[in-house]
Amino acid sequence: MERKEFRDLATPEEARAAIDSLSLEGGLERVSLEDARGRVLAARLDAELDVPGFDRASLDGYALRARDTFGADEADPARLEVVGEVHAGEEPDVALEEGQAVEISTGAVMPDGTDAMVPVERTDIDGEGDDVLVRTSVAPGDNVMFAGADVAAGERALGPGTQVTPRDIGLLSALGIDEIPVRAPPTVGIVSTGDELVRPGEDVESSRGEIYDVNSYTIAAGVEDAGGEAVLYPHAGDEQDEMERILREAAEECDLVLSSGSTSASAVDVIYRVIEEQGELLLHGVSVKPGKPMLVGRLQSSAYVGLPGYPVSAMMVFRTFVAPAIREAAGLPEPRAATVAGTMAREERYEEGRMRLMPVGLIEDSNGETLIYPVDKGSGATTSLAEADGVVEVGPETDYLEAGESVTVRLFSPDVRPPTLLGVGEDDPTLNRLLDDLENPRYLSVGTRPGLRRLREGVPDVAVAAGPLDRDLDAEEIGRWNREWGLITRAGNPREVEGLADLIERDLRFVNRTSDSGLRSSLEAALSDLAADRDASARDLRESIDGFDLGLRAHESPARKVIAGEADVALGLHETADRLDLGFVPVDEQPVRALANPDRTSKESVRELAAALEAEFGTEADG
Repeated sequence: MERKEFRDLATPEEARAAIDSLSLEGGLERVSLEDARGRVLAARLDAELDVPGFDRASLDGYALRARDTFGADEADPARLEVVGEVHAGEEPDVALEEGQAVEISTGAVMPDGTDAMVPVERTDIDGEGDDVLVRTSVAPGDNVMFAGADVAAGERALGPGTQVTPRDIGLLSALGIDEIPVRAPPTVGIVSTGDELVRPGEDVESSRGEIYDVNSYTIAAGVEDAGGEAVLYPHAGDEQDEMERILREAAEECDLVLSSGSTSASAVDVIYRVIEEQGELLLHGVSVKPGKPMLVGRLQSSAYVGLPGYPVSAMMVFRTFVAPAIREAAGLPEPRAATVAGTMAREERYEEGRMRLMPVGLIEDSNGETLIYPVDKGSGATTSLAEADGVVEVGPETDYLEAGESVTVRLFSPDVRPPTLLGVGEDDPTLNRLLDDLENPRYLSVGTRPGLRRLREGVPDVAVAAGPLDRDLDAEEIGRWNREWGLITRAGNPREVEGLADLIERDLRFVNRTSDSGLRSSLEAALSDLAADRDASARDLRESIDGFDLGLRAHESPARKVIAGEADVALGLHETADRLDLGFVPVDEQPVRALANPDRTSKESVRELAAALEAEFGTEADG
């Protein structure tokens, strides 16, 4: 199979123009008033009747002829004969003559012969009860809403393109309209491709390289948010005939087909061939990162856009290029301005000559100024977007952004709130529990060493470090606790593991933590001590352990390898073993420190975390 090469990449502007050339509109439909909220009117609606359709009283009181009250005041009230009463919802059965009044309720029809009404609080009833004393004068029209005063028959009520609000529904109800013509949302078929994909809820076999289908659900949510109607199709494998069948089915049923994956320049990626053979390929490859392998074209009568397979790339391309087109097809306006200005918390280099869509997070310093920091674990990491607040567009001519440089962030939504506290560092179950009691914290489990590095760069409010510190830091310790670490085994310790020596001397499969972890540092220190006792090389001891170099990031991940039967022993915490009902062989205790950025110690959230640590542990405690 011929390999597809990316040669002449389209510019972002050319990609937008290609998508704009496609027809995504979903047509028209009629919906009931109950289903009208948020829909977009397809035609102008005119009032077919007056609202109100009659002259009505605005208050409780007396309907009368205004001229009968001229000159009346508190000292010299006008005396009028009460000849009846009218309540809301009933037809008046009386017509007034000179010197008469009618008791009337709010909203009731004004009787013939009346042109004004007086509120009850400006009147008195004489002793006999047949006359009313009016203690004020009124002019014609006072306290009366005349027919058509709200909406007059023939008047323009709502125009095409109006996104119907609850207020509009009230107006339509008043006009007696129970069904309206609206723009049908574009239907968007979503097809994730790849033999490795499994739908959430099904069993995944990691040994076969299977992963859960992330894109179908995140893209569907984005489609709905942009005003489209998402339709999920079964994921397609990498075989051309099956992929073609599913894409053709989606094209027959939808206005737009979005696929993800199988768009890169690989011999096994065939989706662009399907479009070339069954439709029209307008564009393949865009000069943007992430998102270079994007496709734009037509498939039968449907528009088609192929998104990259990695979740971050797929969503960034969708938000930047596809979501605006869906909103326009649905008749929805661009969302209200959702941008934030701030300064870069640290330098960020980029020298690839493509426009970069950089996911970023927001944090405020002690003075309430907004700092911007990159959040990018690579386009294959699903958490990059979950931990980010928005995007900074970096032009292709920009090689780097300096610390302190002003940038503008396009937020993922207008209601994004920056976290009150940004913490980084060691993954620790005790800390996770304490963070639950804080308002809107964000904690990035990057490991002890990267956490300390970011603290030195001045990005986070707090870094959490486990194990010995290899150098002094410009930071304030706001809490410390100890945690017991050791070797995690299967329940009951069937291999009868007794200590670190067993890893060296016996045929045991071991799972370690990553080199950035504080637990890994403590393990290496313990092995160095053991090597000294044996007059041996610490490196030789490490190399004798089967799996020492297999490091997993989170504190539970190695233990789950033991549960899955993929390892005999894992590095971990006593708390983890207890929670997962596994065996545990203690090795040592390890200090964990919460270190505050010296420039943020006055920040309220930092003080709250320090108080929580003090309440939990005092100055130091066992965890």
